[in-house]
Amino acid sequence: MVKIRRYLQLLRIHHWIKNTLVFIPLFFAAGFFNVLLIASTVLGFICFSLLSSIVYILNDIRDIEKDRLHSTKCRRPLASGEIPIPHAVIALVILFAALIALLVMVRVMGNHLYNLKSIGLLLLYLLINMTYSWGLKNIPIVDVTILASGYVIRVLFGALIIGVNVSIWLYLVITLGAFYLGLGKRRNEITGDQKGTRSVMRFYSHNFLDKNMYVCQALCVAFYALWTVDSVTIERFNTSAFIYTIPVILIIFLKYSLNIETGTDGDPTSVLLGDKVLLSLCGAYIICAFCIIYLNRAAP
Repeated sequence: MVKIRRYLQLLRIHHWIKNTLVFIPLFFAAGFFNVLLIASTVLGFICFSLLSSIVYILNDIRDIEKDRLHSTKCRRPLASGEIPIPHAVIALVILFAALIALLVMVRVMGNHLYNLKSIGLLLLYLLINMTYSWGLKNIPIVDVTILASGYVIRVLFGALIIGVNVSIWLYLVITLGAFYLGLGKRRNEITGDQKGTRSVMRFYSHNFLDKNMYVCQALCVAFYALWTVDSVTIERFNTSAFIYTIPVILIIFLKYSLNIETGTDGDPTSVLLGDKVLLSLCGAYIICAFCIIYLNRAAP
């Protein structure tokens, strides 16, 4: 059982929560009661989870020596030596084969939405993260841009596989929110990187990251506000009620920022799952948005 748990940690199951971003287009397209759209999105979630696990293992193999010097990363399965590199390579091959088999199966079943564009996004995500692992993570700003791109690609992929367009305002919200999370991650990694295992950290300071984090936060809330009052949004949902969720979004950002500044590793998943209040706030927003989108559509 211990060995199985360590293999699950190697796959970073804990971080698969990021892949739930593929459900955002489905949610805002009012597709949660459409079985075909749900099936397509669930398959997309599985594909991205397999792909992100491949990326995590590749990165861990590449950085194994540096991770052994890090205060927390030294406890990872590869860095600690609990899982040998050959076993990790075998897991890598199995995951890649499973991903290819799943994509082939989806195409054979006739799902035309899994086409060159959607598969191209998966390949783009893999390529970007491989270049990140092999050197781009040492270039300031480029490293944060790549971190942010992962969130945006997930959402765009989720939209492609159900055949919907992402609102330009929501695209900007997701992009600025992704940069906010990426900058926040770097902010707290400065403190955690006491042995200098990450060369890019010497280019950053708390002052620089704080200023740009809050620029992104302000723009993100502003773009969200513009989305709520956009005529297309009001017409689509037959209500302007989304404007009342702006304070909830702002409070979520404030609580997340408070957590970042009071000592965490900066990883968005860890910050979210480690705070019941933040989780409750996100749950409250989801419930409000669900009621606005789905109950309002059901009304005569």
